[in-house]
Order: sequence, then C-alpha cells, then structure tokens
Amino acid sequence: MLTRFLPFIIFSEKRKTPEFVNYVGRYLPPAVFGMLVIYCLKDVQFLRGNYGIPEIISILVTTILHVWKRNMLISIAGGTICYMVLIQLIF
Repeated sequence: MLTRFLPFIIFSEKRKTPEFVNYVGRYLPPAVFGMLVIYCLKDVQFLRGNYGIPEIISILVTTILHVWKRNMLISIAGGTICYMVLIQLIF
C-alpha cells in the first residue's frame, strides 16, 4: 500500500512536480517499447527457417495499431496476439 500511495503524498497538488519526474514520464514509455522490440528480435535468424516473416508482420501490426490508437497496451497486446496466431496456425 505504501508504494501505491507514496507518489501521491510526495507529489501533492500543492507542490510542483520535479522536472526529472516529468522527463522520465515523457521518455520512459518509448524507451521501454524500443527495448522490447530489440529484445524480441535478438534471436531471430533472418537467413534461416521462416526468415523472420512472423516477426516482421507482427511488428507491422504493432506499429499500425500504435499509430492508429496511440495506446501502448493495445499495441503490445495486438502485436503479441498476431505473433502467436501466426506461429501457432500458419508457420
């Protein structure tokens, strides 16, 4: 409970939020998204097997969903579902 309420106690409406916290809130989500893409592609072998086709299709679906909805949760979930369907049913 302390970790849930502590930010509201520290950053009350009366005090201005520190610039560092604003910076982290603005740039951390895209950085995490980029790291997730790199982590997902690190073991893909583009010269063997299915040549990374399901991964590329899933990245395209994720990108399209993100540009369309601007929601990280929908983008990540949609890309993951697309990838799992491709791997389980097609490749």
